[in-house]
Amino acid sequence: MKKTVKNCLFGLLCLNLATIITGCNDNDDLLEEDKPTAIGLAYTQAANRNLDTVYNDLVNALSGNSAIGIVAEVNHQQNAANAGLELNPTRVVLFGNPALGTPLMQANQQAGLDLPQNILLYQNVRGDVYATFNTVQYLASRHGVDTVSTLPKISTALTNLTETATGSSIQMPENETVALNEGVISIESVNSFADSYSKLRASIEANSNLKLVAELDHQQNAQSVGMALRPTKLIVFGNPNLGTPLMKAEQTIGIDLPQKMLVYEDKDGKVYIAYNDPQYLAERHGISGETETLVKISTALSKLATEAAQ
Repeated sequence: MKKTVKNCLFGLLCLNLATIITGCNDNDDLLEEDKPTAIGLAYTQAANRNLDTVYNDLVNALSGNSAIGIVAEVNHQQNAANAGLELNPTRVVLFGNPALGTPLMQANQQAGLDLPQNILLYQNVRGDVYATFNTVQYLASRHGVDTVSTLPKISTALTNLTETATGSSIQMPENETVALNEGVISIESVNSFADSYSKLRASIEANSNLKLVAELDHQQNAQSVGMALRPTKLIVFGNPNLGTPLMKAEQTIGIDLPQKMLVYEDKDGKVYIAYNDPQYLAERHGISGETETLVKISTALSKLATEAAQ
């Protein structure tokens, strides 16, 4: 009898140990799955630092660099709360260095759609804090500017900023490249550059569901560092009621939100309005099941661009 009891206890111990080991493996898998997987998105996971500390360190570093200008700071969580919605801590800061970014737009003005640079910080449901940014290879392949000499400097700056703020090393995505013009919708305008932009801005301001976040005159910024650039302006705006559900599905899409529209005049004097296809953004970040929201966003963006172009 004693031997039987002993064997039973040993069996239970083994069973519990196996359960623990299996559980650990499951957690490891979950950890792997929780890591950012979007195409062209580099990331670091903060080493024993909370999101506020990481964000403040990042903003202080940006503010302390005279060559960099902060364009906007967006607290997606706060914007969601203002709309009566819930979202885990998610913040993005938009910033730029015209001396580094202008050469990309000189090669292709459309690159201004992904400029200024963005760094997204978020805390997931597990409490893990991540900092993410678009790799220069992603931007180069999307806009065909892979030969621009400032790309390595931009990459180094983004890496240093995020590694310093998080205290951990950059992890590069498995896939960094996309097709030329991937996910970019462009509409030619019959109006002048100034009129196209004014009409677009007026439509955004007239829509009570939209919030104007920032405006950026890429041409003016280029001139501030002694560089030439054809008329190119970016307008940033958002609707938390539509953007929040996408971020709840996958927080990394916060790097592509708020929405952006680029208005520019090319070398032939033609004016274009370019913006990101919401369906492409959803696919990039692995979002599914948000068809109704994506249709609403697509319809709204198409209407804004079309009205400004007519």
